[in-house]
Amino acid sequence: MLRLRPFRTPDAKEIIKWTRSPEEFYKWSAGIMGDYPVSENKLLEVVSAREDSTSYFPFTAFDDSGIVGFFIVRIPGEDDKRVRFGFVIVDPSKRGMGYGKQMLNIGLKYAYEIYGADEVGLGVFDNNKQAYHCYKSVGFIENGITEKYEICGETWTDIEMVRPAL
Repeated sequence: MLRLRPFRTPDAKEIIKWTRSPEEFYKWSAGIMGDYPVSENKLLEVVSAREDSTSYFPFTAFDDSGIVGFFIVRIPGEDDKRVRFGFVIVDPSKRGMGYGKQMLNIGLKYAYEIYGADEVGLGVFDNNKQAYHCYKSVGFIENGITEKYEICGETWTDIEMVRPAL
């Protein structure tokens, strides 16, 4: 059974192993964590810089085998009824097994039932088809907003998606 808990410092050591190439790293981080490869200290710096925040919640997904995923829930603006998922990642050895979908569904339950959000948003690059389909499978829809980024010498398109409360 997959469960969520708050991110813990030792989790960083495992999570940074999950981006094995610059492309994987930038699909996950959009460069917000700096350059590839990300260090354990950089991940901790990004996450712990907001430790006392009331608008930033990092979560680790785990089961009996150990940690399998990570993502953050944050409130990006003044409207605390609109939250955003970010840094969504699943251990590459666990991808395609439903862990991403389970993790997102638990995250959505947290956002709507515990936090009280009205809408959850996220962004996904158009070249990250597996993540895009995972997000669609839990009810995210494109909202018509896209943004272009220059990454790895290419132009990547970020597709904004939302999932209204049911």
